[in-house]
Amino acid sequence: MAAIHRKPAWAIAETLATPETAFLNRRAILQAWGLGVLATAALTGLPKVARAEGDRKPAGSPALYPAKRNDAYKLDRSLTPEEINAKYNNFYEFGSDKGIYAEAQSLITNPWAIDVDGMVEKPFTIEFADLEAKIPLEERLYRHRCVEAWSMTIPWTGFSLSKLVELAKPLGSAKYIRFETFNDPSMASGQNGFLYTWPYVEGVTMAEAASDLAFMVTGAYGKPLLNQFGAPIRLALPWKYGFKSVKSIRRITFTDKRPVSFWEELASNEYGFWANVNPEVAHPRWSQAQERVLHTGETVPTLLFNGYGDQVASLYKGLENETLYR
Repeated sequence: MAAIHRKPAWAIAETLATPETAFLNRRAILQAWGLGVLATAALTGLPKVARAEGDRKPAGSPALYPAKRNDAYKLDRSLTPEEINAKYNNFYEFGSDKGIYAEAQSLITNPWAIDVDGMVEKPFTIEFADLEAKIPLEERLYRHRCVEAWSMTIPWTGFSLSKLVELAKPLGSAKYIRFETFNDPSMASGQNGFLYTWPYVEGVTMAEAASDLAFMVTGAYGKPLLNQFGAPIRLALPWKYGFKSVKSIRRITFTDKRPVSFWEELASNEYGFWANVNPEVAHPRWSQAQERVLHTGETVPTLLFNGYGDQVASLYKGLENETLYR
């Protein structure tokens, strides 16, 4: 008898996936503080460091792409075209404009080592190329919802975060995972500014990390990640606002202390630890009830947990007093 496949509530049509683009509107935050012009000049007006072409060889192995698609993760919207995705991004290490893709080409990803430390049996450092080859890759089609109230759908390639947790062998006392990006102002002009505390930091609970949806991303559109997407490795948490999906990861720390994330430290009244998508809880400066589909311009209702409630809602039972959705 043929198996009956029931489409989950979050499923979106395969033809509708969106680009890994703009996260938070830094300029809006700075303008709200009366610092927009000054900060933009300070953070993006610095000269770029020249890099040899040989330094720009991608860290990822093209031979591993495209990976086999996991058909359990489908979409009900069309995929965002790569040409749109690749030229509309936020990557604050390189500046505040959505067209940051050009600046991001100065990101050097080869070699790229990742430190795994904290509450683990034995801390270690692993080269990205070795990690990429160690865990089988797959492609998944995911929604992405930005806190700025736009959305996209993306064909990510990578592996479950739970696989990385297995490799790390955390102690039973670990309650959170803290992710940290690179910190190299000579390479990333935005890190020369004075308003932010670098490197970018994000975190999840161990329970969230165990969700099948939590995904370590190494590629998109059937090839290794482009720099502006967060090469060579980033996180994808499709039920949370996009700023939780930290890019260009350099350190992964297991800890019993809840991490204070980059944006939470900057504006805790606007960007909390949990950051779960919720149409009923407005951002202090705009509604989250609807979202604009980036590549079509269509405005559609926002779904609780970005449509992934069947998979993740149980993670937050008993936490009703927490600031879950901002």
